[in-house]
Amino acid sequence: MTITALMPVYGRCEVEPVRGEGCYLYDAQGREWLDFASGIAVNILGHSHPHLVGAIQKQAATLMHTSNLYNVPAQAALAQRLVDLTFADTVFFTNSGAEAIECAVKTCRSHHYAAGHPEKFRILTFSNAFHGRTLAAISATNQEKMRKGFEPLPDWFHVLPFNDLEAVTAAIDPSIGGIMVEPVQGEGGIRAATPEFLKGLRALCDEHGLMLILDEVQCGVARSGTLFAHEQYGITPDIMAIAKGIGGGFPVGACLATEHAASGMIVGAHGSTYGGNPLAMAACEAVLDVVTEPAFLSHVNEMAARLRSSLEQMIPNHDDLFESVRGLGLMMGLKLKSDSRAFVNHARSHGILLVAAGENVVRLLPPLIITEAHIRECVDKLSAAARAYTPPVAAPVVAAAPPIAAAAAA
Repeated sequence: MTITALMPVYGRCEVEPVRGEGCYLYDAQGREWLDFASGIAVNILGHSHPHLVGAIQKQAATLMHTSNLYNVPAQAALAQRLVDLTFADTVFFTNSGAEAIECAVKTCRSHHYAAGHPEKFRILTFSNAFHGRTLAAISATNQEKMRKGFEPLPDWFHVLPFNDLEAVTAAIDPSIGGIMVEPVQGEGGIRAATPEFLKGLRALCDEHGLMLILDEVQCGVARSGTLFAHEQYGITPDIMAIAKGIGGGFPVGACLATEHAASGMIVGAHGSTYGGNPLAMAACEAVLDVVTEPAFLSHVNEMAARLRSSLEQMIPNHDDLFESVRGLGLMMGLKLKSDSRAFVNHARSHGILLVAAGENVVRLLPPLIITEAHIRECVDKLSAAARAYTPPVAAPVVAAAPPIAAAAAA
């Protein structure tokens, strides 16, 4: 037998964390890394945050799981808290972002079915999007690396160029029931929607009776500098998927919707064995306790401005490698002139954890509790890594040999 005990679907690196504290991770030998990956935007309060740990410990000792066959008081309380904080009227709790997206898609489709329009089953999505790894979610993107090996996929989505409102307008036909978009694309390269694009999508949905679905799995829960990124655009969705930061490291997600959008979500329409369990609800409550403090978002925005400024000042010192900075809040991207994945791999040897993304962008997704000292350390480590870095040489392009028949004829 040659397969490993762990199914080999991840290209794992050499880092083996066994302990975390604040903005740092440590392995069994005590080696330290500044964690500007945060589990890909998950650990928004850093590692071992006392309020989050305390809430989880207390709930674990009380009640971890019952079932959605019964009323779960903690679930109802957290749903009401999210309703009070957002556009939504109702919430369904999941265990991940992919499940939240699945629920969002079902909410959209069930809405039109209940309204007597089952033909409105398709959803417009956008190039280089990432909505998760389920069959439905990979159907919603045009990224070959996720679709390869799983086609033919469900014909439920129509992928269009991101930030192209004219393409969206032209694509709306009687089969379209909704539009799903990340306000800031993460995997796609920290690409923010333009205000004109997101406002235009809202207007098109209103005009044609479509559901606007926002994927705020990565950019939501204070990451962008507001509780949710769409607040900076002056629009609200009909349906929104969240996860990652809402649990601060505990696996949990949610689908939020207006009463109108959720008109088809009746008894039996959806469900989850673990979704909304008391332990997950306690984790979410603890995270919201912290991020809804009046000073918290001010701190995020202050640190975001300092990090952006520091990175912009660093770029001229390494302008052979770095090109520009992009993003919202502490969801920041550093555009490289060469392969970002290779640089991320190299930077680990200089004590900093980052995440690669599309368009040769390095994602900086630090815990939202970072300080100026962490920003200085980040830039110092990036600079040291850049000084010691030699970009990989691209393989030469070899011209294809002419077909045998053509060569013989010549």
